[in-house]
Formats: sequence, C-alpha cells, structure tokens
Amino acid sequence: MTVEDGGSSPPADRGPVPRVLFGTGTLKALDPERAGAVWRLAEAGRQLDANVVRLPPGRRVETHTEPDLDVLLLVVTGDATLVTADGPVPLDEGDLTWLPHGSTRALVAGDRGMSYLTVHRRRPGMRIRSASPGARDAEH
Repeated sequence: MTVEDGGSSPPADRGPVPRVLFGTGTLKALDPERAGAVWRLAEAGRQLDANVVRLPPGRRVETHTEPDLDVLLLVVTGDATLVTADGPVPLDEGDLTWLPHGSTRALVAGDRGMSYLTVHRRRPGMRIRSASPGARDAEH
C-alpha cells in the first residue's frame, strides 16, 4: 500500500528519500566569532550545491562577481548589508535574495553577525583538455 492509496508505507523499490539535513537551531550554539561554512550539501548524485555560512559581526565576503551561476541567499540568523552596483541593500533575518549570475556583490555582516544559506545549481566537473588534437576530455 502506498501513500497515494491512503496508506503510509513507501513502495519496496523506492528511489531517493527526502530527509532533514541540518537544523538551523544549532546555529545559536556556535561560537559567535566562528566564521565560514558550518554545513555543506554533499549528497551523491545531487543537482544542487548549498552551504550554511556564518559571518561574525562586521566580517565580510569581499566584492566578487559570479559569472556562471544564479544564487539564492537566505538570511537564517542576524543581519547584513548586501553591497551591489546600485548601492547597499539591508538584509535581515528571513530575507531571501536572488543574486543573478554576472552581478557584482559583497556581503557585510551587521552588529548581530549573520548565518546564511546559499543554494545554486551544482557546478559541472572540471574539464581538462589535452593539447593534442582528437584527444578525449577528462572530467573530474
């Protein structure tokens, strides 16, 4: 019996199963001065990359441009300023922001510091090309 039939048992030949990966409540227990990624999506076969990153008060992600990928950024805790070509954009807990590919931006944590989730399409594997004609590409 399946959920569609009104039952609660999954089919015997089930594929990947949804599951909880990270509890954002654990962010409150972190050292307030801890910086960097505190969680990364690492499941095999995934089509996405995602990270939860912690920035202490006043710390920043320097100005950069992502040429290839759109990124979603969700402020999980704290506050920050997103610095864009159009000027500063205040971000607060719960704000979901689209960072389009090709955009230049920086991120500065506010007085409370911040933790944020980023999600984007997984980058393709690096391709190493041989200088010899007709050689096959190696993917990593």
